[in-house]
Amino acid sequence: MQNIQQRLERLAIFFVIYTLFFYLFFSTLKYTLPFVLAIIFALILRSPTKFMIEKLKLKSWIASILSTLVFFSTLISLNVIILTSLVSELIGLIKYLQKLITNNSSDIYNYFMSLQNYLNNLNIDPTIVDTIQRNLSSYATKVINLTIGAGSSIVQETLTILGYVPYIGMVVIFTLITTYFFTKKVSTSNTLTLANVIPNNSDKLITIFNHVRKMLKNYFLSYLFIIFITFIFTFIGFTIFKVQYSLVLSILCAVLDLLPVVGMPIIYFPLALMNIASKNYINGIGILILYAIVFVVRQIIEPKIMSSSLGINPLAVLASIFIGIQVAGISGIIFCMFLVVFYEILKKVDVL
Repeated sequence: MQNIQQRLERLAIFFVIYTLFFYLFFSTLKYTLPFVLAIIFALILRSPTKFMIEKLKLKSWIASILSTLVFFSTLISLNVIILTSLVSELIGLIKYLQKLITNNSSDIYNYFMSLQNYLNNLNIDPTIVDTIQRNLSSYATKVINLTIGAGSSIVQETLTILGYVPYIGMVVIFTLITTYFFTKKVSTSNTLTLANVIPNNSDKLITIFNHVRKMLKNYFLSYLFIIFITFIFTFIGFTIFKVQYSLVLSILCAVLDLLPVVGMPIIYFPLALMNIASKNYINGIGILILYAIVFVVRQIIEPKIMSSSLGINPLAVLASIFIGIQVAGISGIIFCMFLVVFYEILKKVDVL
């Protein structure tokens, strides 16, 4: 009984400390972002920098500058190309949707009128029919207004993002400089344990740090792989159904896949409805079936990939995803997933 009580006390302390750390980390991320990114980039650049030092016999500061500059030049160039292409494709897509709705507005109106007439001919309670009709009308109006106003919304959002350019520029400069110093430090170290940062620490602390590093790396690689699978399935399906702007829409689906449940339907459902409204029923139904396939595949592979890469029980992964969605959406998933990860780490080193 005493052992159970002690374990519950340790679990309570762990939960409180983890919650406080999680809150402090994300609430102060605006101020610590350059240093967090610099640590991540430095770990990525460690191997190529060590290669230049050991094989090419370059001095550590020269190798660190070269790897940092090449990495940032590549990263910034890729981001500029991708963002420019996405904005251009999105504007073209919005114009296409606006033109489609304008040219087919009468057909859309007739479709909803025939649907209402069909509902009126059914032997259903009039109050239920009235509720369905009002909801259909409301949703149709929202979709049309959203599509028509999407062009101006993109322009407004672009202007808003441009307002953050000074902050983004400052973050890039500070991240670049800090990455250089961190890269120089880690590339000249023989190990990547906590002993390189805090001397005279305990073996248990080093073990915890190494487990955290390994599991965080596995976590991000696993999620990147899941998003990549979503992109591949979506791109192949959209290409088969000859969907216009299939590449940009597939990329958007992969990015929106980070938003559980509501992410991918933002792209899939309007596309399916658009095809059905254009009397292209095969493509419309095919896109809905494709969404169902991608959704089911993702739900099957995510727990398996996450559990195999992190060494966590698949039920724990499913529970953290479901509870996280219910509590706070994507931030809730991050909170619950890392809660499970750190719990497993501390359990492995006999802290919990």
